[in-house]
Amino acid sequence: MESEGWEVVQLELKYCERCGGLWIRALNSLIIYCAPCAIEMAQVAIPRRRNIKTSGVATPAQPNCKSGRDTRPHG
Repeated sequence: MESEGWEVVQLELKYCERCGGLWIRALNSLIIYCAPCAIEMAQVAIPRRRNIKTSGVATPAQPNCKSGRDTRPHG
């Protein structure tokens, strides 16, 4: 059997992460919604905030979770 002129595409079953419907997508695809839900999600998607750099602003250290002690410098 020759496969000249044929393209092999591997597929996988995927549950839609919005409606739970079962659909088929290309293997290892990052698409998580079925086509109807992808349209719905595109219409209600919240735009991401821009990453605002805070150069020159010091942020306090977080408490040490393991010991419960505050690890911020004293003085």
